[in-house]
Amino acid sequence: MTAAIEKPSFWTKIAYGFGSVAYGTKDAGLKYFLLLFYAQVVGMDARLVSLAILIALVFDAISDPIVGYWSDNFRSKWGRRHPFMYAAAIPVAVSYYFIWTPPEGWSDQALFWYIVVLAVTIRTFITVYETPSTALAPELTDNYDERSSILSYRYFFGWTGGNAMAVIAFALIFPAFVTVAYANGQFNPDAYAFYGLVGSLVIFSAIMISALGTHRYIPHLRQAPPKREMTLKMIFAEIYGTVASGSFFALFCASLLAFTASGLSAGLIFYFTTYFWGFTTEQIGAITLGVFFSAFIGGGLAPIVTRKLGKKRGALIVGLIAFVGAPLPIFLRLIDVLPANGTPEIFWIVLITNTLDVGLIICYQILAASMMADLVEQGEAKTGNRSEGLFFAAATFMRKFGEGFGIVIAGFILSAVGVAAGAQQGELSDETLWNLGAVYVPVILGLFLTVIGIISFYKIDRTKHEETLRELTARKSASR
Repeated sequence: MTAAIEKPSFWTKIAYGFGSVAYGTKDAGLKYFLLLFYAQVVGMDARLVSLAILIALVFDAISDPIVGYWSDNFRSKWGRRHPFMYAAAIPVAVSYYFIWTPPEGWSDQALFWYIVVLAVTIRTFITVYETPSTALAPELTDNYDERSSILSYRYFFGWTGGNAMAVIAFALIFPAFVTVAYANGQFNPDAYAFYGLVGSLVIFSAIMISALGTHRYIPHLRQAPPKREMTLKMIFAEIYGTVASGSFFALFCASLLAFTASGLSAGLIFYFTTYFWGFTTEQIGAITLGVFFSAFIGGGLAPIVTRKLGKKRGALIVGLIAFVGAPLPIFLRLIDVLPANGTPEIFWIVLITNTLDVGLIICYQILAASMMADLVEQGEAKTGNRSEGLFFAAATFMRKFGEGFGIVIAGFILSAVGVAAGAQQGELSDETLWNLGAVYVPVILGLFLTVIGIISFYKIDRTKHEETLRELTARKSASR
């Protein structure tokens, strides 16, 4: 059987979605904590940390299409996707642990290469897992609405899994590592070593649970095309021919910028909560906890928006609200219309606005991922080949490169406004904090509004998708 399931069961969606806990855990660590850890705890120059991340992103640009194309054409008794998923589990988990336990006494230059090697390893093997795993979505269903539903599970678990690690860090790990030398456990290096151990175990478990949980569907998934003699030139020509469409490039560019904005926000979020807003560890933990509710908001809203508005129109409306709202509290602080730091009111304002806004951003991300899934049939109609892995390699690349590049930008912003390496809470001047907000707001708002403009060029809607499905069905009937 090679036809997609019309409506996957609840447990199928759980098994598929739970795998993103691995990506979410990796993502939360590298987005939220890595820059803070190496710049403020280890004491490295933030620009060196950012440069190391940038080098790893270059390797991403090479590995993503290779893994996507390879998994589309891979043949084994376990199908096209699962061998990659199983192979990635141990390398990702081990390399993730070691990036949080750098050797003591090394110079900045030595630590720079330490980060480069481990970041490349983590990103390469998360590609080996995430691209084939995510590519199961269009194989499991070709229904326009069901794709948003199944991807809602994927993004729900990805956000809640990664967020759970941040909550655990602030609620349990950092408080447990408060010592005489470290009044705030957030600045204790031993806390991050323990965080890395827990995270690596979560990553390994999530990959194995999802791979084993979807293993029985292998006979029902699409098979690799017949073997062909392919040169490197032919491979890249086929890759280009598959993805070359106005809708793909619009979604690709828009998503790349959206994830860049997301990475920039994530790279600075704990700088803003710790330094700009002056929140306690417990308050930061509560704000992080609010993202659990955000995941429910985004995951529940995306299928409704798909049914009522369609994916493109829904993405434009939801995205515009979310993107304008994202920097709003910081802007209002800059013009001095919010309550003072240290008051209960400012905590609740930031908590509520962040929870709602992240929920809308998650909804937007689900809609964009579902729009990518709808490109699979367009590519099949054009080339005759099913290339789920290739399209979702592009999605994986957009997410990893964009968010990673956003963190690179964050590092250079920190250096530009004068945030000193190793600075503790309360040690940054009001001028430095104001400059941080004043640079951040226009940069992230500009990125987000550009996203809205670009995604308007995406052309596939429900009618177009269903027409393509009918065309493919007619072709298959005629070839029998």
